[in-house]
Amino acid sequence: MPTTETDEHKSLREAVAALGKRHGRDFNREELWSEAAKLGYLGVNLPEEYGGGGGGIAELSIVLEELGAAGCPLLMMVVSPAICGTVIARFGTEAQKQEWLPALADGTRTMAFGITEPDAGSNSHRITTTAHRDGADWLLTGRKVFISGVDIADATLIVGRTEDSRTGRLKPCLFIVPRDAEGFTRRRIDMELQAAEKQFELTLDDVRLPAEALVGDEDAGLLQLFAGLNPERIMTAAFAIGMGRYALAQAITYARDRTVWNTPIGAHQAIAHPLAQAHIDLELARLMMQKAAHLYDEGDDVAAGEAANMAKYAAGEACVKAVDQAVHTLGGNGLTREFGLASLITAARVARIAPVSREMILNYVSHQTLGLPKSY
Repeated sequence: MPTTETDEHKSLREAVAALGKRHGRDFNREELWSEAAKLGYLGVNLPEEYGGGGGGIAELSIVLEELGAAGCPLLMMVVSPAICGTVIARFGTEAQKQEWLPALADGTRTMAFGITEPDAGSNSHRITTTAHRDGADWLLTGRKVFISGVDIADATLIVGRTEDSRTGRLKPCLFIVPRDAEGFTRRRIDMELQAAEKQFELTLDDVRLPAEALVGDEDAGLLQLFAGLNPERIMTAAFAIGMGRYALAQAITYARDRTVWNTPIGAHQAIAHPLAQAHIDLELARLMMQKAAHLYDEGDDVAAGEAANMAKYAAGEACVKAVDQAVHTLGGNGLTREFGLASLITAARVARIAPVSREMILNYVSHQTLGLPKSY
């Protein structure tokens, strides 16, 4: 993989950064989403024949990172074009591609993603949402929790399980569930974290879906699932790196300008060195994210899975440290609304927790990479 960015990627960064700067920290989500779509940024990873930019997760992660670095990240980019768009582009029927990809690319439609369940936690093998055939239709029953943006999404890509007729075991499958489907209800979760995208608990009570709601092959659900989860981890890394860069930039500006005893506080190593360390950590996390995106776009799903988990871990840790150091650099000002850093203290931790906890990533690396035995 290249260790430096191409001229095209640099140009994309500059253009998206300019867009982010125009909108800033007090951005309107709908307006920014619409403008990003018109400029082709939302669908940059989707196939050209369906209205996308023909790029990959590498390009989409640049868009999200730069918007985050400008203080206006779009969380639904992780979900709608990255997870759902990728899964449909790779495994959807021609009808599904025609219906969804152009609309996801131009921003006129969005799609949420439902995998997390109250009792399953990070164990996707314990998902209890089940689907069974009823004539030509499917009936989907179960619960989901912490699902982002369901209220603004036209449909939700739901991860359920069907019974293998040969073994009797349950296997994962993905279904497109329209927002207004009968039996599909949502309840907003009261979150302390304030974000443009809200979180919901979903209930699916015998939701009847036509046969064409199933995405891809009924017998290849696990492959299709991880085709969406790897981009999710890469894009979460981009989200975290952008947030960390935004916080760090505020701290650097403050450290240059804030003068005590006739000297800018940034001249003191006790202030300068932690900021330098935060910058190094963010840059290292970005390199792993770029590696993961490159491997995924090249079609190496196995290697991409390892790299995507590492990138998400590294970015989450770097983000939390950068935000903490930024707040500390500003002192009391770091907790004021004027500087916009205090809210990031909570938001930064999301990258450690979601979509998979750092402990589960360490489990993955210790088992899959190092070959150590499992404790569970």
